Amino acid sequence: MFVLIPTHHKGIFITLFFAMFTTVTGVGIVVPLLPVYANDLGATGMYVGMIFASFSISRTFLLPVFGRLSDQKGRKPFIIGGLAAYTLISIAFVFSETVETLILLRFIQGAASAMIMPVVQAYVGEITPEGSEGYSMGLFNLSMFLSLSLGPLMGGGIKDIWSLDAAFICMGLLSGIGLFLCFFFLPPVSREKIKNKHHKTMSWSNFLKDKDIIAIFIFRYAYTACIGVIWCFLPVFADTEFGLSSSLIGVLVMLGVFVSGLLQLPMGYAADRTNKMILILSGGIISTIGMVLPFWASSFYDLVIAVSIFGVGGGISMPAIMAYAVIKGDEKKAMGSVISVITVAHSLGMLTGSLVAGFAMDYLSLRLSFPCGTLIMLTGTLGFWIVVDKKTFIKPAL
Repeated sequence: MFVLIPTHHKGIFITLFFAMFTTVTGVGIVVPLLPVYANDLGATGMYVGMIFASFSISRTFLLPVFGRLSDQKGRKPFIIGGLAAYTLISIAFVFSETVETLILLRFIQGAASAMIMPVVQAYVGEITPEGSEGYSMGLFNLSMFLSLSLGPLMGGGIKDIWSLDAAFICMGLLSGIGLFLCFFFLPPVSREKIKNKHHKTMSWSNFLKDKDIIAIFIFRYAYTACIGVIWCFLPVFADTEFGLSSSLIGVLVMLGVFVSGLLQLPMGYAADRTNKMILILSGGIISTIGMVLPFWASSFYDLVIAVSIFGVGGGISMPAIMAYAVIKGDEKKAMGSVISVITVAHSLGMLTGSLVAGFAMDYLSLRLSFPCGTLIMLTGTLGFWIVVDKKTFIKPAL
């Protein structure tokens, strides 16, 4: 599975792969539980949205800061600091008893996340050989997608068998394992191979003038906004409309991510050898279809079909998006900065999706939250097509 990773970098890649697998599994455990827990505490749709939005707000403002600092100072200190904060915040969830506390803890957790994900992805991008960007990022994304699919499944079962507090404790323990792996098995900063460490820091205006970066920003934003809708309101929808158990809700949240995860490696391999733009556009269209289907759902199996189709769309498009982000990071000699810009799109999308769907739930109906996501995904796919530089965008490596 790791055959295309250079031998001298395999240890780093494997450490980051399994550290992220354990950490994100822990986070995924509570994803389907928080909305229902908040709803039980009397939270309105907007408050449910704020639990997820608060995470994105802090993360959005801090992502560019930590991404650029990691280009200058090294990756390991930020990864270790973020994982340590994640572990402590996970345990703090056990003592939360109000919606306001949940929002505050998610805000702090978002700041910790800003130190981890873009820096880890930039690290992976740095050790990726030219021409294998799609495969390498697809392989790494496999750890996150599979862990996010395993986490909700575990979370529903843990809550049904034990309690919600047990789920929070498991999240903390798994984050601690990720911290242990990175602390002991990543090389010190002095041995990191940061290609752009001695280059002059590039201005943010340079990034904002690049049409391709803007295009992938738009698409990543739209896709993640749809994830925000699904993660925030599919659990509430399944609970109130169909009376599903926590375990079955976990299956629904897991399934779309799991399907997408299964496609990361083959689609990453394909992205290195075919036109990445075609993969992104086709994935966007399929995701758009998947988002509208819950509106007509009348059973658990209808929801299964909807989230699976959405997952297929993400599985086709995301490896190509991340592969080109790595290419642009290498081109700009600012891997951490480029990856952080793309991850800002992720956070803004999660923020927008959760808040728009919360507004729809409060003032229209819960079922109408999903067509809102459809409109966002369709607009994002069209926006990508309009903005992207079609003459130079992504020539496949042969």
